[in-house]
Amino acid sequence: MLAGLLFGLSTCALWGLTFVAPRAVAPFTPLDLAVARYGVFGLASLAFLLRGKTRRALLDIAPSRRLLGLMLGGAGYIGYFLAVAWAVNAAGAVLPPLITGLMPVILPLLAHRRSQTLSRRSLLAPLGLILIGLILVQLGTAAQTGTQMQPMTGAGLAFSVLALAIWIAYAQLNAMVLQAGDPPEPLAWTCLQGLGAAIGALVLLPWTSLSGGHHFSDAEVGSLVLWSLLMGLAGSFLATVFWSEAARRLPLALAAQLIVAETVFGMAYGLIYEMRLPTWAETAGAACQIFGVCLAIARFAEAAQALQPKGNTKCR
Repeated sequence: MLAGLLFGLSTCALWGLTFVAPRAVAPFTPLDLAVARYGVFGLASLAFLLRGKTRRALLDIAPSRRLLGLMLGGAGYIGYFLAVAWAVNAAGAVLPPLITGLMPVILPLLAHRRSQTLSRRSLLAPLGLILIGLILVQLGTAAQTGTQMQPMTGAGLAFSVLALAIWIAYAQLNAMVLQAGDPPEPLAWTCLQGLGAAIGALVLLPWTSLSGGHHFSDAEVGSLVLWSLLMGLAGSFLATVFWSEAARRLPLALAAQLIVAETVFGMAYGLIYEMRLPTWAETAGAACQIFGVCLAIARFAEAAQALQPKGNTKCR
């Protein structure tokens, strides 16, 4: 379990960079960064697939699973990004993250129905703390930045729920494949998703500033290139490898709760970028999330220990 926890937290530390990258590449848009990022992800995946070992591991994956891997890359990355972008455009930057942030709360409850690793009552306290923490962080950040809370329109609600559904479907299908009796090799599985994400990025290319007709300074282009490499190689490729390793080792109900660490890391990166201290709401929210995850880890560890057969005591 310890290795799975380390892989999961490392994934969240890399995913947390997403909270500062769009601001760091301005005046390029988040769509520009997403297309460049997932293009790098796809190129890195293709480079690894040219290696004999990874190529052989790919051929060992059943054709139906290869197609699923490509679909997870396209929908899980590009589809989720578009759904969130449209939700924010329709309802502002405060309410949609509160809905998509419910994933670490909803997914463990769904996973519980399948595995029942813990009783539902045991999950209520950690999930409640995580939910309170998510709300406090989002509202505290909105108050600090002066973001206005717009009413949730029908389109904003629909796209927010769609983004949440995509994330939940991705996590469940990914865990189902990686926890099967014959799971694919994590690097080959990551490369499949990288190719799927790159295909989606190519489809979106005509709607970006990268398609031409825009003028940017050398410094702005350099910043986009550096952040695209960082997000493509670390925030996407390496993070997906780490998440695949975590999904193999941890129950889905626990792995899903670890994703709240992405919010905590993202908030920390944002504070460093803005060179300011957290507000009381951000501090309290992060503390609630961390305590909730720690409580969940403790309860899963107790459950795992209780399931282990007790050996006979022998006298020496």
